[in-house]
Amino acid sequence: MKTIFGAVQLGHKPTRFLSRGNIVDYPDQPERVRVLLQAARAAGASVHASRGFDQQHLAAVHKWRYLEFLEKAHKSWKRGKGAFDEVMPSARPIEKPARYPRDIVGRAGWHMADFSCPIVEDTWRVVRASANTALTAAHLVSEGEGPVYALCRPPGHHAYQERAGGFCYLNNSAIAAQYLRQHHDRVAILDVDVHHGNGTQAIFYSRGDVLTVSIHADPKKFFPFYYGYESERGRGEGRGYNLNIPLPLKSDDDIWAGAVEYAVERLQDYQPGALVVALGFDAHESDPLQGGAMTTLGFRRIASAITKLELPTVFVQEGGYLNDALGDNLVSFMRGIDTGL
Repeated sequence: MKTIFGAVQLGHKPTRFLSRGNIVDYPDQPERVRVLLQAARAAGASVHASRGFDQQHLAAVHKWRYLEFLEKAHKSWKRGKGAFDEVMPSARPIEKPARYPRDIVGRAGWHMADFSCPIVEDTWRVVRASANTALTAAHLVSEGEGPVYALCRPPGHHAYQERAGGFCYLNNSAIAAQYLRQHHDRVAILDVDVHHGNGTQAIFYSRGDVLTVSIHADPKKFFPFYYGYESERGRGEGRGYNLNIPLPLKSDDDIWAGAVEYAVERLQDYQPGALVVALGFDAHESDPLQGGAMTTLGFRRIASAITKLELPTVFVQEGGYLNDALGDNLVSFMRGIDTGL
């Protein structure tokens, strides 16, 4: 399996994360992709550099003013007297706002859903590189390669059309799916991260040409809390093309594997021309975010279930944070894809 990665993605090093009222170390550290890169090689994958893509591919998913904000926010922020080095808003709109704000503090609140997406000097360069990694993988798959693993950092599935959240700035899985739509009438996204892909859901919620399926820990007591329930089925032309499969917190291998098998049946009914898998390893029992209880072998089982689809597939790295099993989880998953067992 080819692995796509851009070394630029080792940048973007915020120092702070607000967790239950505490300022803690930022979980999405560059070291996690070093671990995953080493694991991909250990699994026998060949590693290839990502290529550049025109910004129009980002604008096919995100609003231009949001892209401009990400590009220019840090410079504008730093002009303010006494500003900390990381863009982090102190105000957010609650009701539907009447006007897009001009001040950088207001724009930051408009475009940043929570306190998990600080913007530092090189954030824009790094998030573009992450999106280019997904686009490179999608391009290769559209040319007949596959499957291809896009080692994306930062992740993307919590990013909305014009809002960052949950460590995510650009929605890499959505960008890959939109690129594949140029070659296929129907594309599907299967999200197996422990968190609901709320940004991905919102982007395609009114569309029937991209089926979105998310398997995740029940949001009643887990991020993103407000989205990811079974009743969310899509709107308008997208009605029936969004499927959420919330699982109890600390679900084990059997529960996850059963959910993936159910999702595969729904995907087979949809008959997409290509598949994007938003791949998270944070459902593992050792992940610091503590939402799942999967073992390393469990990732091989869900990979095996996905191979039954026999579709051109892009695997886009989402969550999965530093722990002793992180690299082994990717090796297990890749071997499940390679062997189907």
